[in-house]
Amino acid sequence: METPIYSTERVTLRKMVPEDEDTLLALFTDKEVMKYYPSCKNREETVKWINWTLHQYKGYGFGMWIVEDRTSGQFLGQCGLVLQKMVHGVEVELGYLFAKRHWGKGYATEAAFACKKYAFSELGLSRLISLIDPQNKASLNVAKRIGMTYERTVTKWNKKLDLYSCH
Repeated sequence: METPIYSTERVTLRKMVPEDEDTLLALFTDKEVMKYYPSCKNREETVKWINWTLHQYKGYGFGMWIVEDRTSGQFLGQCGLVLQKMVHGVEVELGYLFAKRHWGKGYATEAAFACKKYAFSELGLSRLISLIDPQNKASLNVAKRIGMTYERTVTKWNKKLDLYSCH
């Protein structure tokens, strides 16, 4: 089993592994979970996502991590850091996506706060962004709870997104 990247009172973040394919596929094929993303992912796209993430770990030392319940080891979702090409340069985005059955329990906020702390204390980053569909009130609330503030509206992936940031 992968060594945890970070643990909090209730969650553990660990590196993604190829064996996470079925669990991630279930997440990526849930239309409600993927509502604010361009589309759901099939098995092939899920495998590509895992391989891309593994490449990110090797190249940059971070990526999206699997979030598990610290006590049971149950899969909760994914949360982590990804590079985003923006008009003014490359930024590090804090992203999160959780299984519907775990919504409303504070896991996304706890994991996002852990990623923020890791980014600033372990990686020495000075800024993080999150790109959020303005209709996605739950994600907006997570960003606000971890101290991110609205900066501006941007266009990415052919849609208007709110850019939140923290320093």
